[in-house]
Amino acid sequence: MKSTLEIFNDLASLSRAASGWCVHNPNVSAAVYDRDGNFVAAGVHKKKVSNDHAEVVALKAAGTRAQGGTLYLSLEPCNHSGTTPPCVDAIKASGIKRVVYAVSDPHPIARGGAEALKKSGIDVVHEKSELLEFEQRGWLHRITHGRPLITAKVGITLDGFIAASDGTSQWITSEESRHDVQNLRSQMGAIITSTETFLNDHPSLLPRVEGAAAPLRLVVGERDVQATGFTHIQSRESAPLIDLLNKEGINHALVEAGGVFLSALFRQNLIDELVIYQAPKLLGSGKKWVENLGIASLSNAMEWECIDSHRIGPDVKSHYRRVVK
Repeated sequence: MKSTLEIFNDLASLSRAASGWCVHNPNVSAAVYDRDGNFVAAGVHKKKVSNDHAEVVALKAAGTRAQGGTLYLSLEPCNHSGTTPPCVDAIKASGIKRVVYAVSDPHPIARGGAEALKKSGIDVVHEKSELLEFEQRGWLHRITHGRPLITAKVGITLDGFIAASDGTSQWITSEESRHDVQNLRSQMGAIITSTETFLNDHPSLLPRVEGAAAPLRLVVGERDVQATGFTHIQSRESAPLIDLLNKEGINHALVEAGGVFLSALFRQNLIDELVIYQAPKLLGSGKKWVENLGIASLSNAMEWECIDSHRIGPDVKSHYRRVVK
């Protein structure tokens, strides 16, 4: 019989894999275990495929085996009617006797599912999980801050260059790192680049991962581009970009661009996380990955917390989260 921690680890993998499939809604995962503690079925929410929430997907797959069992959830079940009926109604009808959820729902309309289930006689346990909060952080950020979580990805040398003085940049990082970037892309609802990067590199920005959803692909900048399959935001202002991301219900967006565009986003405090692939190479000169941020004093430096760092082939991948003062 698996522990709650082990089950939550399984749910985290499911939520991570579903993150690119979710727009407007969170990448919720669910698992049904029978009255004896045996695994029965799992489900995730893939908004681009179906309106069914993870709870409904898992309960439909479980059928009568859910009766008397336990439902494990990455997020508190919703308690309102929207595109679908409340998930609490499906849980009540399934015969589930116990619900264990990891993250409370902060949505002002959808929250309250735990209390509704308790009132119906179902045993409800809130077992907090930092891991599942992390995997659903894009949606949580959008609900809390009114815009998607935005991550910048860069590949740099030891001395912080993204290209040599002659403009060559392929390939600074290793094949292993480039493969990992595909996995990172597959978890995004949108991928953003600048007109400069698009015109210079002609990136597809599509994740080369089997079964991955196609993200919304955006090119931002005033220069004219012919970008089939991309949406061009012909402006240097950030407001049209954020407005479009919110309209499309994007939870998590990735930026792949040069130092000028990245620095503009940094100056507007629009980069929430950094993923840096650092290759064991020195150039001494070339194009920097970040430009002048207008910071004159060390006391005003932007601070970042390293939440993970490990080797990928010969490179080092580091994941940072912005420290909000």
